[in-house]
Amino acid sequence: MESQSRTALIEDLMGRFAHVPREAVIKEDLLRGGMAFDESALSGTANGGAGDVKPKSYFIFSFDHRTLPELGAAALNRPPEEIVLTGGPYDLRRTVVSVRVNPDSPYVVRGDEEGRLGLYLDGARISDVGLPPMPEYYRHTLSNGKSVMEVAPTIQWGYLIYLTVFRVCQYFGAKEECQFCDINHNWRQHKAAGRPYTGVKPVEEVLEALEIIDRYDTAGISRAYTLTGGSITSQVGGRDEADFYGQYAQAIEERFPGRWIGKVVAQALPRDAVQRFHDHGVRIYHPNFEVWDRRLFQLHCPGKERYVGRDEWHRRILDSTEIFGPRNVIPNFVAGIEMAEPFGFTKVSEAIESTTEGLRFFMSHGVVPRFTTWCPEPTTPLGKANPLGAPLEYHIRLLEAYRATLEDFGLSSPPGYGPAGPGRAVFSVSSFMDSLEGLEAPETGDTPPTPSGTGPATTA
Repeated sequence: MESQSRTALIEDLMGRFAHVPREAVIKEDLLRGGMAFDESALSGTANGGAGDVKPKSYFIFSFDHRTLPELGAAALNRPPEEIVLTGGPYDLRRTVVSVRVNPDSPYVVRGDEEGRLGLYLDGARISDVGLPPMPEYYRHTLSNGKSVMEVAPTIQWGYLIYLTVFRVCQYFGAKEECQFCDINHNWRQHKAAGRPYTGVKPVEEVLEALEIIDRYDTAGISRAYTLTGGSITSQVGGRDEADFYGQYAQAIEERFPGRWIGKVVAQALPRDAVQRFHDHGVRIYHPNFEVWDRRLFQLHCPGKERYVGRDEWHRRILDSTEIFGPRNVIPNFVAGIEMAEPFGFTKVSEAIESTTEGLRFFMSHGVVPRFTTWCPEPTTPLGKANPLGAPLEYHIRLLEAYRATLEDFGLSSPPGYGPAGPGRAVFSVSSFMDSLEGLEAPETGDTPPTPSGTGPATTA
């Protein structure tokens, strides 16, 4: 029933929220509910760099609405990492969207009679689709035979190198794992499928992969790297969380000083640990708070509540601004889990009010959070209970509230995410950057060159 009314729903929201870019309405719907692929629109490669289209790397989470065994052809012949939408009846400006596969989605990517790829909704073509070209650096392997895609995949149309150097999380089991997160399952499913999926990536491998990227990325499309992985509650390789992730930053900055903006996603750590991140060369710190509401944080993030606690988490976020500066502390929240059954808000207005309270708290201190649009992965407790995710109206109203709060506090888009505004943004896992036209800080200096391969693509 939902698929039959999808076109009417998005057009209604475009009309009611005309000040929100129409591109963002469609992008949020694709991110929250996924997209299906005709076999002709898949990447043409299983793992490496042999095809013409950059394949989905599964860089940390699955971001799919089905498990690998349930994806059929999309599991054997990978979908693209991202797609770019242009044109169509809504006259879409260039919009980069992370691929989240859902075979049951009313959105389908397929070719027409002439082989031109398009996005179809309820059977009608609503935009042209461009596929990301295989980057030259993906065609080269490390000395041990591993692919660059396995060690240092790039996302956001090549802007960001995503270094998941620890592929599992030490928040483990029902009493500790975040209820929306499938990092541990994603590890297990790739290993079960026989795919290369390195648990702990050696520093030497990361440096070798970055050397290949630096050598072949002659246009300088890659502008930032993110160091991340699961939370470390004890040690990995004899190192605590700050030193484990920090060792990679230190090695990268020594080998490639200033080549990329260095970012780290980690827990909200004590001040001395955060100082070590900065000393190692990290310049942007992402201590993700996931959800604002106190009760939902305790229920949805039991490990974080147990080891740190919500109030201490927020205190540490603010403390870290004295080291990195408020602008360079950018905590993420997972937009949509506020409305997840059985514990979430039942009214969109209540969820928006709660999240806006959190935005105002952080922005009043000069901290600009960002968000990822929740993908209800089927192996997670919240995904199982909420296969449709949060209502699309919630996501559109969140974009409205986010921009309004930024303007209230005289703030601009955060650094390290590329350009802002419809037709320019490359951040692919939410539309917050697409909705910030006119609010991009001039001093960020992180706008990448216009990437190639963004026009309509033909099927192979």
